[in-house]
Amino acid sequence: MGVPWHVLAAVLAVTLVITSTVSSSAAEMRKLPEGLKLGVATASFQIEGGWNAADKSPSIWDIYTHMPGKIKDGTDGNDTCKSYEFYQRDIQMLKFLGVDFYRFSISWPRVLPTGFADKISEDGIGYYSRLVDELLANGIEPVVTLYHWDLPQSLQDLGGWANPLIADWFEDYARVLYDALGDRVKTWITLNEPKQFIIYGYGMERFAPNIVSAGIGDYIAVKNALMAHAKAWHLYDKEYREKQKGTCGITIATDFREGLSDTPEDVELGRMVMDFEAGFYSHPIFSSTGGFPERMIKRIAEKSAEQGFPRSRLPELSQEEIDFIKGTSDFYGFNHYSTKFYTADGYTKGMYPIPSYEDDIGAVSSYKDYPPAPIIHATKIPNGIRKALNWVKDNYNNPTVLITENGYGNYGGVDDPERIDYYKAYLDAVLDAIEVDGCNVTTYTAWSLMDNFEWDSGLGAKFGLFEVDFDDEQRTRKAKLSALWYKDFIAQRSLDPDYLPQFEENKF
Repeated sequence: MGVPWHVLAAVLAVTLVITSTVSSSAAEMRKLPEGLKLGVATASFQIEGGWNAADKSPSIWDIYTHMPGKIKDGTDGNDTCKSYEFYQRDIQMLKFLGVDFYRFSISWPRVLPTGFADKISEDGIGYYSRLVDELLANGIEPVVTLYHWDLPQSLQDLGGWANPLIADWFEDYARVLYDALGDRVKTWITLNEPKQFIIYGYGMERFAPNIVSAGIGDYIAVKNALMAHAKAWHLYDKEYREKQKGTCGITIATDFREGLSDTPEDVELGRMVMDFEAGFYSHPIFSSTGGFPERMIKRIAEKSAEQGFPRSRLPELSQEEIDFIKGTSDFYGFNHYSTKFYTADGYTKGMYPIPSYEDDIGAVSSYKDYPPAPIIHATKIPNGIRKALNWVKDNYNNPTVLITENGYGNYGGVDDPERIDYYKAYLDAVLDAIEVDGCNVTTYTAWSLMDNFEWDSGLGAKFGLFEVDFDDEQRTRKAKLSALWYKDFIAQRSLDPDYLPQFEENKF
């Protein structure tokens, strides 16, 4: 007996609806590419505390945070998360998340109390050695940054990054760490975000060491930092690579910058600002020609001449220096938080100090009409990370990219769906950059493992996946909703636009 036609039609209609729903969900659910590693990051000064433990000497940030009025909420970095004491709990949090790797940094004055390699602290080296051993014992790869802004104050007293001898001092420091940890650490990052620690620290009062030599001292320090990075890389390449089988590179803040409108003037301005923002540090290392970007060289030379300087304020790189710096990175370490838009319309002389980095750019910036995030530099503009990854690909012959920081800041709370929304949107854009555009991205790193000391914002700004109770002597950590989401994302290795976890309390 045959099935009536109207029954067949109904079955077919239901089948079509189910098929349509399934394929629609499949299109939205994105599997991660094979081999893409997922991790989280911290920095020594932001989490360790123990500022004067054992024989550690003060860093520039210890000194800076003890100056009244420098930190927005009046806090300091003396204790922060107490990770110098409680690092094993940090490892439990990493295990809870299931990360492939943990990016952390070394405190230079904790390892070398005088700043120089004449005295190596057994306590300092011992701390990092135990941390590395326990990470590896738990199946977590250590990714180590040599310098995340906490310069020994003793070296700053000699000029810090404005002294060309710092390249030698940094090379000596790198050698100590390659010798002590390089048998187990296979990914080294020399410097984290040269722009932020130099332009904000040597050209503005915003960051330590509070040296305001805008448009002069900061530019000198950039050249010296590039030379220091190159020395550390050449040292690894010549003396350690073959026996230790690791990689060494640099991390550059690569937030995207573009013109406010599509007029030719704004478009060209956007390109120039991107050179100031990221190309200043990336072009000497990753471009085929080496040296500083031509737009920057021309702009700063013109401004210097207008201001009566006998030569450009941007230091020259000799051909020998250009060749020495060029090619000194095994990967492009890529930090990204948001995008800004620039126009010269409305910019007036004297809006910024003359001379200065901002006056050399000579433009006004905004986040356009995007809703501002609580921490403004993490305003959610996800297509910017795709554009920035393509900028790296197009300008530097598609290098291997390690996304070493990406994250969202607010002012607290464990219920943080807006942080999850940020991560979802940015990861979706990263997957487009990989799968559609062919960008060579091999890692993604969430900033940060836990709430910590957020530089000039102190303990007020919160970027963590875990909340830290700073009023508790034990610094109890609690998983936020975003930590539960990231844990599931790592376990499933797929991006579900609709998934939001149920909150459950997990304390560490």
